[in-house]
Amino acid sequence: MAKIKLKQVGSPIRRTKDQRATLVGLGLNKLHRTSELEDTPEVRGMIRKVQHMVQVIN
Repeated sequence: MAKIKLKQVGSPIRRTKDQRATLVGLGLNKLHRTSELEDTPEVRGMIRKVQHMVQVIN
């Protein structure tokens, strides 16, 4: 299955609890960390929720 590689580029400071929890669910919790996940609709929805704090890397 296809993979998506993410990098956290925004800080979770002053964000809502659900956005922070989404970052943790994606495997990100500190700036400039990367995570590689399966390309599923669930993961895409999580990325869309915090798109202002993550960057998709090819």
